[in-house]
Amino acid sequence: MIRKILTLVFLGVVLISCNASKTPTGDAVSKLEGTWVLDYISGPRIAFDGLYPNKKPTINFNVKENRVSGNNGCNSFNGAFAVTGNKIDLTQPMATTKMMCKDAQQGEQVFMSTLPKITSYDVTDGGKTLHFISGDIATMRFTRK
Repeated sequence: MIRKILTLVFLGVVLISCNASKTPTGDAVSKLEGTWVLDYISGPRIAFDGLYPNKKPTINFNVKENRVSGNNGCNSFNGAFAVTGNKIDLTQPMATTKMMCKDAQQGEQVFMSTLPKITSYDVTDGGKTLHFISGDIATMRFTRK
């Protein structure tokens, strides 16, 4: 009798843990789809408008193809990304154009060096705001375009 109870408890724990470890449905990942405009980045002591005086960086997610592209305030970039649950991997090398933008050079460097540090994301405000998180610190914030 005790053996049967322990077996049932064990099976119940296994079923619960399997259900808890499932990744969110494709619907959760689809919230990333589309173009986002950067409106906050942590780190530099320069004001946001000083980093990006002429053009704010954008990022565009193509969820079906696991591709990311955009503009870093000066140059265009594109590459691949991977998502598991709310974890995001942007560490793969990005291809970028090489235009010279004196006013946006520092902002471009800050943006491109921050992307690979991102470990997770959160879409809030009914799908209007995207937060990129490094560890447990929100390092970038985007609004849907």
